[in-house]
Amino acid sequence: MHWIALPLPWCDEPAATPGAAEHAAAAGWWALRFTPRVALVDGDTVLLEVSTTERLWGGRDALLAQVLQAWADASVGLPDHPATREAGVPPPGTQAVWGCGQTALVAQAWLRMAQAGRTPSRHNVEGLPLHTLTALRPHVASLERMGCRTWGGLRALPSAGVARRFGAKVLRVLDQALGDAPEAHAWLELPEQFALTAELPALAESADALLWSVSRCLTALQGWLQARQQGALALDLAWRHDLRRIDGVVIAPTQALPVRTAQATQDMAHLRRLLSENLARTALAAPVNQITLRLLESAPLPHRSASLLPPGDRVGGGRDDLGGAPGEALHQLLERLSARLGADHVVAPVLQADHRPERMQQWCPAAEVLGHGCAPPGIQTPDTKAPDATLWPTWLLRPPRRLAVQGNRPCHHGVLRLLAGPHRFEAGWWSAADEGAGDPAHPCAGLALRDYFVAHNDVAGLVWVFRERLAPQPGGAVQKDATQKGAMTAAQPHRWFLHGIFG
Repeated sequence: MHWIALPLPWCDEPAATPGAAEHAAAAGWWALRFTPRVALVDGDTVLLEVSTTERLWGGRDALLAQVLQAWADASVGLPDHPATREAGVPPPGTQAVWGCGQTALVAQAWLRMAQAGRTPSRHNVEGLPLHTLTALRPHVASLERMGCRTWGGLRALPSAGVARRFGAKVLRVLDQALGDAPEAHAWLELPEQFALTAELPALAESADALLWSVSRCLTALQGWLQARQQGALALDLAWRHDLRRIDGVVIAPTQALPVRTAQATQDMAHLRRLLSENLARTALAAPVNQITLRLLESAPLPHRSASLLPPGDRVGGGRDDLGGAPGEALHQLLERLSARLGADHVVAPVLQADHRPERMQQWCPAAEVLGHGCAPPGIQTPDTKAPDATLWPTWLLRPPRRLAVQGNRPCHHGVLRLLAGPHRFEAGWWSAADEGAGDPAHPCAGLALRDYFVAHNDVAGLVWVFRERLAPQPGGAVQKDATQKGAMTAAQPHRWFLHGIFG
């Protein structure tokens, strides 16, 4: 067996605090991505037994390097703050200390030696000081008066006398440390649902103070997501008020802030920015003494295969998995803008299953659009679009503008020359009457067909125009022959409308 011992990245909850055990366990969730055999010992050490998984990570040295990096990420995931330093969390850039050994107690002992700045030979296990074993600490002073200062010195003493004076537990722990007796550990397990409550070290009266306290919960969330190979889609941050009444006004005991992401993510920096933007627009009703972070929705986040190409810039920006050019993903930018400006002020087009140009897309909040992840059923994709869609304009007028007619030709800053067309559209006879009700000049009033043309003149440039074709009127007024049709056309010429502009 091979054990790795590391200090907990953070854990300063008092033992009597409700939820302290859960909070301490959350500090070790990050290690479960490397091995299922993770244990928390003495409230300050996380132990990993890696003999069965080290080959999956490229060997013992490669695994150790990745474990140390993950520990550093979990440690410096919190912003540098005086309260963080008081809690024992190393500042950013601090080198990790660790211990390795054939037993958990040996690994923990080497860790404590490294924390004390002492690096004796790792092969001399019996030369380890007595205080590196937690069970021996109450008896260190008595043993040192007897001239016994190391594990080897204690082992050399008569077993019967040591058991009578210090108890059989001392010998049993020493045997476990040296590998002569089996060890038993309570392995760390992930809860099925993520919900973490934290008591604040001081009352938070501003969004910034509340966000600093949320950072620790986000670090635990990242460990939970990585161990589950999941990505967060929806979070709920709730906080408890310290006061129930201010100036005679009753205050709700709690407040909550829901946050959604467009794509499943394990990027805690992005989630922290989203929470920051939302909290900046949220007024705290009273000072806060407790927060709860819940994961409402998640999705599988499979690992992508690494690229065989060297790190480098990607088309479209962003950072690749191998450390390419830095940049913020588009969906992350849109999420932050939506949180800052409001969801209704950041919109994106959504294709609709409708052939009419003005109905082919609908503008919806960008956060909702990106959250779908795929096009709804019935929507045309680029592979199934109309073959003549390249003749459609970039910009549409809403509503279409009626054009003057000169010699049965439309005019817009002069007479237009028809270059391409006609392209006939069904104009939505089932809804045309409702859309044009009460306005005879509306292009939808009684309209059943539209003939679209690409037109041009030197002043207007390229434009998209259509000629209306009226639907039969109720009561059976249907054109029966060409003579009647010509007479009707002469009496009531077709109207033309400007609907789109190219460029």
